[in-house]
Amino acid sequence: MQGAVDSTPVVTGHEVAAHEEHQDLRVLGLITFLCSEFLMFAGFFAVFLVFRGSNAQWPPEETEVELLLPAVNTLILVSSSWVINLGTKAIKANDLAGMRKWFGITAAMGAVFLAGQVYEYMNLGYGLKTNLFSNCFYLTTGFHGAHVFIGLVLILGVLWRSRRANHYSDIAHTGPEMAEIYWHFVDVVWIVLFTLIYLLTLI
Repeated sequence: MQGAVDSTPVVTGHEVAAHEEHQDLRVLGLITFLCSEFLMFAGFFAVFLVFRGSNAQWPPEETEVELLLPAVNTLILVSSSWVINLGTKAIKANDLAGMRKWFGITAAMGAVFLAGQVYEYMNLGYGLKTNLFSNCFYLTTGFHGAHVFIGLVLILGVLWRSRRANHYSDIAHTGPEMAEIYWHFVDVVWIVLFTLIYLLTLI
């Protein structure tokens, strides 16, 4: 109709820049959140060290920890950080199939880690309320396991969203980046946890 006003929105350079800034702020928000989560883990670690220093025998005889399975789990989780990074690099190179492959492998490794942790719990021979050490052990490792599960859900979410055409590409990859950052956080926390609860306990 002649004289009608064109209502099609015009995307300006300023709006594009604002959109990109929003993506950056999302990543910054995630990093800020993870810093607060690390403080929570630091509290667990501090309590564990205080109890370790104030008890002559730590852990007590009936609550000794196993090293082999957690060591294998550690190798799996540390390796998965390298694998998920390959996935992010792939999507930044506009290789969607590569991202799906590496993120899928990471998800499988995360699932194996959780299965190993459940198997460990089932075969330790003591429970949450056995003594002070077992209470610290289950709360700390369980809290971390919950974070691994959340990270696994994030990775699966990225894989699900990647089914949409052009949802992720070399210029739109904030989702995979955020999943990777979260997964690295889970990995770093586990390295500290493994050192304190498993390695130092055996010294």
